[in-house]
Amino acid sequence: MSDEIHTTREPDGTTHTTTIVDREPRRSGGGMGMMLILLIAVAVAGFVAFQFLGNEKAETGAITEAAQKVGDAAQDVGDAAQKAVD
Repeated sequence: MSDEIHTTREPDGTTHTTTIVDREPRRSGGGMGMMLILLIAVAVAGFVAFQFLGNEKAETGAITEAAQKVGDAAQDVGDAAQKAVD
């Protein structure tokens, strides 16, 4: 940090003093920016995870339904075979 003092003397004898204070810029915004990026990354990861879990549930439900239909069809075949024997 450096300070500069400039004094100007007018022809009528009055003086005017200007002080320039040079300070380092504040760097507090970097942490906020990084936190915002991290928050966005977590939100995107959560969205993708919920989409994957939703697809997994739909797939599991479809497999369960198909297995139930196969089981019902096997039961129908078994019933028809039993009637054919009787």
